[in-house]
Amino acid sequence: MKKIESREDVSLLVRSFYARIRKHDSLGPIFNEVVQDWESHLERLTDFWEMILLQSGPGAGKFSPVPVHKEVDAITGNTVTQAHFGNWLELWFSTLDTYFEGKHADYAKEHARNMAHILFFRIVEGRGAAKKSS
Repeated sequence: MKKIESREDVSLLVRSFYARIRKHDSLGPIFNEVVQDWESHLERLTDFWEMILLQSGPGAGKFSPVPVHKEVDAITGNTVTQAHFGNWLELWFSTLDTYFEGKHADYAKEHARNMAHILFFRIVEGRGAAKKSS
C-alpha cells in the first residue's frame, strides 16, 4: 500500500478503477455506450482527480460534472439510479483500498461520496425540470 503523491499514482487509481467499471454488470454497459474515446476520458479524469487530491495539474476550472452526468442519464433514457452510484462508490472504495492508504486516499473516498450524492440529486432534479417544461 502506498500514498497518493503524484500524477502517476492518480493515473493508476483512475485506470484501475475504470477497468473495473468497464467489466461491471450494471455500470459497464452505461460507460461502454457513452464513452467513445477511453484514452481521452481517462486522461481527463486523471486531470480531475489530480486537481481534487493533489491541487495540481491541468484541471483547474475545467470541470463541470453535473451537465455531463445529466447528459448520460438522458442518453440512457433516464435510467441512472441511486444503485448505480452505490456500485460506483463500492468500486471506487475497493480500488482505493487495493492500492492506496493515507490522507489523500481517505479524501478521495469522502469527495467521491459527496460527489455521488450531489450528482444523483441533480440528475433527479433535472428530470423534474424537464417534465415541467414539456
